[in-house]
Amino acid sequence: MDIDVLLSRLREIYPTARYELDWSTPVQMLVATILAAQCTDERVNAVTATLFADYPDANAFATVDRATLEEAIRPTGFYKQKAKSIQECCQALISRFGGEVPQTVAELVTLPGVARKTANVVLNTVWDIPSGIIVDTHVQRLAPRMGLSRQSKPEDIERDLMAIVPEDQWTYFGPAMVLFGRYTCTAKKPACKTCPLQDICPKIGVA
Repeated sequence: MDIDVLLSRLREIYPTARYELDWSTPVQMLVATILAAQCTDERVNAVTATLFADYPDANAFATVDRATLEEAIRPTGFYKQKAKSIQECCQALISRFGGEVPQTVAELVTLPGVARKTANVVLNTVWDIPSGIIVDTHVQRLAPRMGLSRQSKPEDIERDLMAIVPEDQWTYFGPAMVLFGRYTCTAKKPACKTCPLQDICPKIGVA
């Protein structure tokens, strides 16, 4: 698939593609991304609408009673592990980064509960830093399907994508592909017949 054609088509569909998590501060984006693991953005946004009002910064998350936090985030699933990750992450932010979210992948991935995808989401979304390309479950499915990568692991797929997508497009490409995978090129019954990429997509693995 011609990457320039793909980018131009994506721009036509999603001219201002953004990650669909709601946030106002870098800490909120970090917490929301941790909550979004194996949960829909819609459910996370419903939870954080009140969560962020109750816990506005890293210190609030770091010092809240763990059981209270667990109850507040219960609807997002895996709430005990997520509460542990959020609390330990925010405690680390305070002890090592003055309560502020660092702006490099190398520093972010040292935080509890933060892997490369989460780091990219935060850096790409909050500061428009092209630290890499977001590879979530949607992009992990789309890249092989579109013939952009033959890999299956997110880190390997990201490496392939970074080699073919111009760096100044990284912070756009990730969110745009996420939206495309969420609403058009879905896991089950992708909308190939009405897809604006059908003429250039190899549809690898699509029955």
